Order: sequence, then structure tokens, then C-alpha cells
Amino acid sequence: MSQSGQKRPKLVADKRYPTKKAAPKKTARKSARKATPKRRKRGGSGGGKRPRNILLWPFYLVGLLLRLIWRLMWKGAVVVALIIGVAVFYFASTMPELNAMLDGRAKGSVTILDRYGDVYAWRGDQRGRTITAETVSPHLKNAVVATEDKRFYGHLGVSPRGVASAIRINLREGRGPLSGHGGSTLTQQVAKLLCLGVPYDPDVWKTEAAYEADCRQGSLWRKIKEAVYAMALEAKFSKNEILTIYLNRAYLGAGSFGFDAAAQRYFAIPASDLNPAQAAMLSGMLTAPSRFAPTNNLKRSQDRAATVLRLMNEQDFLSDKETAHYQANPAVLSKAAKAQAGGYFADWIMGDLPAFLTRKTTEDVIIKTTLDPRIQKAAENAMAKIFAEKVSAGSKAQAAIVVMSADGAVRGLVGGRETRVTGAFNRATQAKRQTGSAFKPFVYAAALDMGFQWDDFVVDEPYCLNVAGSGEWCPKNYTKKFYGTVSLTEALARSLNIPAVKVSEEVGREAVRAVAAQFGIESDLAAGPALALGASDGTLLETTGAYAGILNGGSSVTPYGLTELSLVGDREPLMTQSGGIGERVISREASAQLIYMMNRVVETGTGTRAKIDGLEIAGKTGTSQSARDAWFIAFTADYVMGIWMGYDDNTPLKGVTGGGLPAEMWREAMVEIQSQLVPTPLPMIRPNRTPRFDGQLMTSGDGAFSGGAGGTRPTGNGQSVGNAVEDALIGVLRSIFGQKN
Repeated sequence: MSQSGQKRPKLVADKRYPTKKAAPKKTARKSARKATPKRRKRGGSGGGKRPRNILLWPFYLVGLLLRLIWRLMWKGAVVVALIIGVAVFYFASTMPELNAMLDGRAKGSVTILDRYGDVYAWRGDQRGRTITAETVSPHLKNAVVATEDKRFYGHLGVSPRGVASAIRINLREGRGPLSGHGGSTLTQQVAKLLCLGVPYDPDVWKTEAAYEADCRQGSLWRKIKEAVYAMALEAKFSKNEILTIYLNRAYLGAGSFGFDAAAQRYFAIPASDLNPAQAAMLSGMLTAPSRFAPTNNLKRSQDRAATVLRLMNEQDFLSDKETAHYQANPAVLSKAAKAQAGGYFADWIMGDLPAFLTRKTTEDVIIKTTLDPRIQKAAENAMAKIFAEKVSAGSKAQAAIVVMSADGAVRGLVGGRETRVTGAFNRATQAKRQTGSAFKPFVYAAALDMGFQWDDFVVDEPYCLNVAGSGEWCPKNYTKKFYGTVSLTEALARSLNIPAVKVSEEVGREAVRAVAAQFGIESDLAAGPALALGASDGTLLETTGAYAGILNGGSSVTPYGLTELSLVGDREPLMTQSGGIGERVISREASAQLIYMMNRVVETGTGTRAKIDGLEIAGKTGTSQSARDAWFIAFTADYVMGIWMGYDDNTPLKGVTGGGLPAEMWREAMVEIQSQLVPTPLPMIRPNRTPRFDGQLMTSGDGAFSGGAGGTRPTGNGQSVGNAVEDALIGVLRSIFGQKN
């Protein structure tokens, strides 16, 4: 019970949590809040807390930028990789098969052989047989890899390390990063050789040179396309197949495309037979074919090859002993490549044949010719020696030489002082010059064929003719003297002008012109009396060929150089030539007399400087008007050789006649040519007496040539061209009408 009068206490519920434990409760709530992760704000940088301190903002922005760039890079890399993959797939799927990529020729080639079947000249782009990485010499394969791309078998078409190295070298040498060294792999070089698969189109490119220049350009965009195409090559072909394309298409100087063509061009062997020294020389040319071509500078090419041999040694392709051996015994050129002979001869052959078989051929042509390298070399050596020893330094005088057999087969031909040329002006075949007294044998040939004799006489005296439209013309001898009564033999030996004109007028200019033309003088012949003195122009080749007709017994001769023309791979030739002898022009008796008369030119007359002890020679000197041309054409029983000297601009020669330097050059060459031959007698008459004047003169019967003295007509066995035609017609008429002699 409660006490009365006492205040009742308030009812208060007990506190569930004591006041002392409030602080811990607050801490627990704080920890709970910390454990709850904050929601990222949209558009944030991927995490990074914005700094409260303004000094940290630059670092924050840089980091933000780097993160953005990285994100763009890997996404862009994925896109680029996809694009490259598509491009590689496209190129690889559209590439032709391997065989179609081995040969990129647009034109054919011409290989020219000498009379013995050895190669001595090439024309056009040369391409040898198709070769593969498996069939070539292993030394060549190793040399190419060592020189061009030592990591060839390890990359996928592009070498980042090689590109970086090339850029570093270019910058160090003061060039632009893409100028000079390209860092291209061997596969990239193949891509460039293939012009990235773009074929030549004449409707797009003005010339093939412009097309090739575009293929070689080094712009950044071109480099990117080249790299993509290279990777496509790697996807399409094996490493050895890519190397095969390279071996067949690489340019190696002197018009040689492919290593087999180059091996034939420089060493006269197939690519399968190359030794390390030869393989190193060819591989060394890849960086600069023209500069390192052994035909341009053999020593420089050998030095470059020594570097390639060292690279092969460093990559364990050669032992130290082998490297030292081949560096001490470098490769040398073949005989034909070393000589580089026959440039003018090859040009003549190329120009004398149809263009579709030579200059514009789309096939590979092989031409076998009549050229003899030994004779060619003898002619070149003789010319060089005479100009070095007998012609003043700085002289612009030129010369030409033609050597041929009696049937017209040309054995040597030099068209100028500079013999290592291609496509140059050929003075032996293209220059038409006045023949001067070298024409006189054809005057006497006409006379002898009409019956005159070697020992007939004519008077050398002042002599004039009235020429229609020109007035009086009085020829003079070179010596300005007159020699009275002389035999035809003496007149030719001394090269007297007045007797030659008298003989020409006696037999008739038309007869002389006909004989010369039938012997092969194709140029326009003078119509006036100066015809007898060589006033007409002619080439050295045709005039020498006409002399060959005299040597072979009086039949015409057509100079020729081709004996056989065939296409590579064909068994039968397309063209053949076995000789150049044509129709008879003068009788054998007349020819034998004329050869004797021309022999006296060398023995006692104007050509004595050409004499060679123990060798019978017949020939004739020639000096044109104002001494602009000097000729000497002569023959032994084996060969006919003609020599011309003069200036291209017709400047008169100083102190030079046909019996001077041309005769000496002829002798110099013939001594070497005949050195390996047994001397053979000339087919000439051999009189045991000298002509003796008995009062009988060669005359037309009216005393015009003899100054009024009596004379008789010749009664020989020969006949003029006109009489021959007349007799033939009479014979035909008699056979028709039944008349007999």
C-alpha cells in the first residue's frame, strides 16, 4: 500500500540501449557507409578521381588524354588489321599462278652467234631459260639471300627491323627517312618487280620507260601498297616460289633479265653451274646493275663480289677457307663478254633483216653469222694501232674496215674508231663516199672482158673532152705529170687518170657502168667521163664486195652476214644462207688478167706499203677529189679487206692518200689475219715477160687515143655486155626462124 500524502512517481520505460554505447553505434553506421561502393558517373574517364587541388589538374588531363589515345589506337589497330587482311586476301586471290609470273617480257630478244656458234652479241631484253630456286646453283641462292635479305626465311613479307634500320641509316646520312635505303625485304622487291600486279597497258602509259618509272617510285603510299602486296605473295606462294620469281625477273645489267640470262651474258654458262665467285658477282649487281656490271668495270665488280662473299661467310654459307679462295680468285668475263666484239657487225645484221625478226620481235631469236672473232679483233687492233701511232692526237678523222671471204661472207666489220658501241653510225655500211681511183679496176674489167689485154698500150698525154652542158673537161694525173705510152698494167699500177678515162671512153661508159653495177656497186653512178675516176659515191661494204667478185673469178657477190636464223625451241631454222656468189660478170680470163694488174699495184705501184713478204696481194688505192676520202681495198687468195679513212664532215685529209695510212692499216690487220694460214697463190696470170711497146696502141680506130698513130682493135675472147645481149637475141631469132650459122 502506498503511503498517504506522498506524491506518486512517473512511469518511465527502461532505455533499450545505455547512453555509454552511442558512440560505437555511430562508428558502425560510418563503416557501413564506407563499404557501399559509389556509383560511377557516366562519361567518366574510367575511374580517376578528380583532384581537389588545382595543381594536380594538368596531370589528370594528361592521363585522361593518354587513356583516350590508347583506346583509339587499339581500336584503330583492329580496324587497320581487318583492312590489311581483306587487302591481302584480295591480292592473293587475284594473283595468277606461278608460271605466269616468271616472265614479264614485252619484247623478244636476239642472240647473235659467230661462225663457230659462240655467242658474241645480244640485242633486246635478254631472258634465259626459266630457272627455280631448286635448279639454280645453291651458291647463287645463298648469295642472293645473304646480300638482299638475310631474314628472308623468317618474316612474313615485311621486316619492321629492316625498315627501322633503313630509316636510321638514311637520317644518319642526311637524307629523308624514305630516301636511299628502303629496308625492303626480298619479297617486297618481288612485289616491285611485278609492279604490284599492274600489267603494262600502252593505252595508259606513253612508253614502257614511264611504266617502269612508276613501278619504281618510292612514295609512302606506294610503300604501303608494296608491303600489303608482299604479304599477299607470302600468303599465296612458298618462300622458294617467291625466290624463283625473283631469280627469273631481276635486272642484272647489259639488257639481262634473270640470273640465267646474266650467267650466259657474262660467263657463258647456265645459272646452275655458277661457282661462289660468279654467284657473288651477279648478286652484287642487284643494288646497282649498271654500276657494278663487270662489262663496265670488272675491278669494281670484283670488289663488290668480295663483299658478298664476306656476307655469305658471316651467315655460314661459306667456310673461311672457301671465302679466302674465291676472294683471291674472283670471277672473270667470258671471252665473248670480255671482247664485246662485233658491235657494228651486230647492228648491220639487225638492220639488214626484217624488223619483226629483229628490232620488233616478240620471240627469242638466235642468229648464226659469218663473223670470225679473231679477224674482227685483228681489224680493231690494226685501226687502234694506226690511230695511236700515226694520227695526231685530237684528230677527228675516222676509219672503217670490212673483211670478207671471196663468196661475200663478212668476217669482220668495223664502222668507226670507237668500237664498243651499239646503234652508232656505221661508216662501213651507211656512209656513201667518193671511191676515187678505187673504182678504176671496174674500168679495166670492162675493157679486159671486151678483149683488151694486160699488155696493151695507151698514151698518157694531155687530153680533153667536151662535156655537154659543162664545156671542156681535161683530166689530170695526181702527180700533174704525163708518162707517155704506158701499158694498161702500168697505168693501173701508177693509178694514172688519163689512161683510165681513155679506156672508159673506148669501151663505153655504159659498159663500165654495167660491169660495176653487176659486181655490186649499187649506188648511183656518174653519167659523165669522170665516172672512170670514181666520181660516184659508194659504201665500203658494197665496194669491198665488188672486189670479192674479181677475186672469185669474175662472178658477182652479195655481201652477207647471216647463215641461219631460228627461234628458241624450234628444231628447224626459219632462214638460211649458204653463199653470196651470183651471176658471172666478166670471164675468168679477164679476171685472171685483172688480178695480175692489181698485184702490180702492190708490188710496184701506189700500194707498196701493203706488201707482206711471202704473200701475194692484189689491190687498188683510191683518193677522192680534194683528198676527202682515202681508200685501200686489196685481197689475198683467202680474204678481201677494204679500208676507208676520212672525216665525217668531208674535211680534206692532210697528207693522207689511199696508199698511205689505209694501206698501212690494211697490212697491219692482214699480217695478224694470215698468221694462222698457209699462204695461197692468187688466181692470176703469170707472164714471163714485161710489156714491150711495138707501135700498137689501144685505139678506137680513128686515132683519137693514139694521137694519130695507127692501131688495131683488141681481138680477145671477151665481149661487152651489149654484144652479149645482141648475140643472145640473134640466137633466139635464128632458133625461131630456123636459120643456122
